[in-house]
Amino acid sequence: MVGTTEVMNHIEDSNGAIHNSNDVFEEKVDELRRLMGKAEGDPLRIVGVGAGAWGSVFAAMLQDSYGHLREKVQIRIWRRAGRTVDRATAEHLFEVINSREDVLRRLIRRCAYLKYVEARLGDRTLNADEILKDGFCLNMIDTPLCPLKVVTNLQEAVWDADIVVNGLPSTETRAVFEEISRYWKERITAPVIISLAKGVEAELEPEPRIVTPTQMINRATGVPIENILYLGGPNIAAEIYNKEYANARICGAAKWRRPLAMFLRQPHFIVWDNNDLVTHEVMGGLKNVYAIGAGMVAALTNESATSKSVYFAHCTSEMIFITHLLSEEPERLAGPLLADTYVTLLKGRNAWYGQNLAKGELSLEMGDSIKGKGMIQGVSAVKAFYELLCQSSLSVLHPEENKHVAPVELCPILKTLYKILIIREFPCQAILQALRDETMNDPRDRIEIAQTHAVYRPYLLGHQP
Repeated sequence: MVGTTEVMNHIEDSNGAIHNSNDVFEEKVDELRRLMGKAEGDPLRIVGVGAGAWGSVFAAMLQDSYGHLREKVQIRIWRRAGRTVDRATAEHLFEVINSREDVLRRLIRRCAYLKYVEARLGDRTLNADEILKDGFCLNMIDTPLCPLKVVTNLQEAVWDADIVVNGLPSTETRAVFEEISRYWKERITAPVIISLAKGVEAELEPEPRIVTPTQMINRATGVPIENILYLGGPNIAAEIYNKEYANARICGAAKWRRPLAMFLRQPHFIVWDNNDLVTHEVMGGLKNVYAIGAGMVAALTNESATSKSVYFAHCTSEMIFITHLLSEEPERLAGPLLADTYVTLLKGRNAWYGQNLAKGELSLEMGDSIKGKGMIQGVSAVKAFYELLCQSSLSVLHPEENKHVAPVELCPILKTLYKILIIREFPCQAILQALRDETMNDPRDRIEIAQTHAVYRPYLLGHQP
């Protein structure tokens, strides 16, 4: 298209002035380099750890924006070596390549096209790290990215990194960052870490509490919590890379979150900043729990709008109740939580997983890491929230029975998902039975309990009362 490059290389500011986008991005790099004390000739080193859909898109967005500033910034991504691409995926990848003229030309210029022809014919096996260098994420084959600098040796990737982006699932974060900590023993200055992970663990001793990925990273590495941030929002990775308009929040200490928000912001990807790190992080994990159930309801009712709306009413009331347990000012989280829940129910992998479980196209025996999708974070989150909320020490007054019960007794959908997904006592159809149970309280009652009773438990997120 004539003029497209020229238009894309300019940005209009709030006053209507036109700026060359390359100049704007260079100014952002210079400001962040200044803040981090980088010397002339020493590039700012940004490393993504983990190459799932969002982690890969995040690295690719940075590469697209700042990759041309080679003397000032270096962007790499780490993923484990050895993961092979099966024949069916290789065939589909070949179709994607040939459907995109720009991608096809790029591979031919890089002398990389022939290997995809050979893989399509079954004459060659591709590896996930190999195709990522050409801009293909194994969990998102239909959305080609820009070529990325891929490192398969973790020590090489992170030892001198200034900014590390955690794109790992929450279930892998602790182990990988424990390994990383061994490579940082000689560091003089602490790196800055941005975590994209949405998932939680429950810790029951000495008192029940939620443990988030940023807390796991802090414990594993000793990097001060002031240098660890969380970025999340209501977005789908492939759509963001295709420049669909999106919002996100980066949460953490003011020293880093505000300059990083400006550094990450793009015309189609607006990044706000917030000081409430852990609560936003926990909410990012909570919506995945209920997204799985939403997918089940959609599949079991043939996409019945009525059934899905009933489910939405109950699941949002449970989330509101849980939010009041966790946060002193839960009203501040209502908008971000509902927005993130909405997009996840519409098109997220957790809803997709629930839907395919209910259809019988997936089984629980396949585990929670699914080919072409990656880790289904909601499964471990169901276990964590259930284990936390069944603790009698957190008991709240039941509205009808006039006695104290564990909070999970007021969360029938969470209980049902636990019995379906974790202990496998019920089939997927049990989610509908829970919705249709005439003894289930009006969602309004659950919200009223949360709002009128002192249910806030500060220690659940590690806060002092």
